[in-house]
Amino acid sequence: MIDLHHHLLPGLDDGSPDLETSLAMARIAVQEGITRVVATPHANYTYQFDPDRIRAGLEQLRGALAAASIPLQVASGCDFHLSFENIQDAIAHPAKYTVNGGDYLLIELPDFGLSPHLDEAFYELGLAGMRLILTHPERNPTLQQDSSRLADWMRIGILTQVTAGSVTGEMGRSAQRMAHRLLADRWVHFLATDAHNTRSRAPRMRQAYGLIARKYGHEYADRLCRINPEAVYENRQLPPQDEPRHLYKDDPRYTRRWWQIFWKAPGTGRGPR
Repeated sequence: MIDLHHHLLPGLDDGSPDLETSLAMARIAVQEGITRVVATPHANYTYQFDPDRIRAGLEQLRGALAAASIPLQVASGCDFHLSFENIQDAIAHPAKYTVNGGDYLLIELPDFGLSPHLDEAFYELGLAGMRLILTHPERNPTLQQDSSRLADWMRIGILTQVTAGSVTGEMGRSAQRMAHRLLADRWVHFLATDAHNTRSRAPRMRQAYGLIARKYGHEYADRLCRINPEAVYENRQLPPQDEPRHLYKDDPRYTRRWWQIFWKAPGTGRGPR
């Protein structure tokens, strides 16, 4: 499995505090069946996103993983927060924050409230060539009450990532209910751990994978945990997906396959069609 959202780099944010913890998290991830991880330090008002520190941290961690014979590959990414400064910087330097320097960008919503300007921010980032992945929408209290804005965003090609702990109930009942509603309607494209430590937010994915496989099918579980994340990791276009339910209904504007409507494939050019 491939984990696209993981706070594994030591000492950069509220994730792993030191190299020893990072190695312990890596061991858990490998035991869970995870082979590749995208390290996603926060970029927000609390934690500065410093590419030089991140590169140094990656090299240190990769060396330590090799020395400890832990078979885990680690790439760079970002847990991107939608501040004005971040948006402008990402537009000017698209590869700075994306997964492996490609086209995919993980976007984290505010914990409470949704600005009316989010649609404009998504459009500007997409116009700059980034393919947006919305992280853990099932944990947002506003979307839990009304998912209509999430539907609007998905209609313009935004992808979604659900946290494994939400599927298993570790993130609370509201997050669990919404996670399973999204899974049942095929509104989810990726499962990830959003791991921060070895205990309360450990990198565990196997139980959630098994639950999704039993309830929604092994093919869908593989797509969320292996096939789609691999495409992002390698900056390729996602393969054909299940048609999402209760999203387009009979709207004649959406006669093309939904994941091809607004966005070019990664590496083929910038911006909406």
